[in-house]
Amino acid sequence: MSAARKRVAVVGVGTMGSQAAWRLAARGAEVVAYDRFAPGHDRSAAGGETRIFRSAHFEDSRYVPLLKHADTLWGQLQQETGRELRRLTGCLLMGSTEHQQMATVLESIAEHGLDHEVLDAEAMAKRFPQYRLEDGDAAVLDRRAGFIRPELTVQTAARRAEQLGARIERYTPVREITPAGGGVEVRTDAGSEHFDAVVVTVGPWVNDLLPDLPWEVDIRRLISAWYVPTTDAWFGEERPAFIRTTPTHCYGLPSPDGVSVKLGLSRALHEPAGDPNALDRTVQPEELDIFTEQIRRHLPDLHPDPTRLAVYMEGYTESSRPLIGPLPGADNVVLLAGFSGHGFKLSPAFGDVAADLALDGTSSQPIDFISTLGRITA
Repeated sequence: MSAARKRVAVVGVGTMGSQAAWRLAARGAEVVAYDRFAPGHDRSAAGGETRIFRSAHFEDSRYVPLLKHADTLWGQLQQETGRELRRLTGCLLMGSTEHQQMATVLESIAEHGLDHEVLDAEAMAKRFPQYRLEDGDAAVLDRRAGFIRPELTVQTAARRAEQLGARIERYTPVREITPAGGGVEVRTDAGSEHFDAVVVTVGPWVNDLLPDLPWEVDIRRLISAWYVPTTDAWFGEERPAFIRTTPTHCYGLPSPDGVSVKLGLSRALHEPAGDPNALDRTVQPEELDIFTEQIRRHLPDLHPDPTRLAVYMEGYTESSRPLIGPLPGADNVVLLAGFSGHGFKLSPAFGDVAADLALDGTSSQPIDFISTLGRITA
């Protein structure tokens, strides 16, 4: 069946779903997208005003071709909509030279010829005095990196999908997805609709909607905190984001308004979220201790008291690799889940892959290492 005749539902219009809706609509599919809230909401992971985009990858160099595809699509979405969704300001990658993630970064840079700069302690002190390196640390500047505006991106991709003919059902939770008549039925409180294929991108609600999922997706509660610098070093001519791998994995982004710096932590430091419909959004004082220690040890010119706090949710797999592909026994149900905190920068590419799978049953993108096909566990 051609894309023009195929009817596809997208369940969840957030980070991945908004991109999938755009890519499906751009290829002529009849798209109906559902969200329990509305595109751009702050109830899941697509919040906090900024997320990091980078070309180099800590986790696995096999992501780099997908990052290059995402890079192209970021430019295309900005060109089609006239909105600045991403700004390339660079990203500093720092940590012990003995840490595996730093080795993987340098491996991915060398393998794919990425634009970068290795900085010694003297260069860091001169250009980026706001960071304190430790003995044995390496610092790499990923030049084709920067920040993404998550809420604006989700709203913009969803709006572009609508301009191309998609229909978005806001404040419409999907209750059930079932095979029916060679296709799939999507049931909401308003009734059921029949589709040729369904793309499921519900983020932290994946275990609720698909309770028999054969892979574990661990839903975690994460905190973002904003701190005001006591010097102007963060907002000089160069304003890169940063990621530190050791001794505590953390990241940060200077805010676009030039006022504060957003800090976040990695998976190991996130608590279980519990019921995604009843997320505890209150940050207790003791939860800030690890942020305070990071500031004291590595970011000494940030004022230790945050000016803003926010709580979000993300889904993690045991391997930290996402689940992308058909559900077992249901080739016309395409799952995107468990992006483990590093999916936003790749979201246009994953949205494009979702469109490939829903319309053609296969994708030319290199997804074998993250595909659901052949995976028994996460």
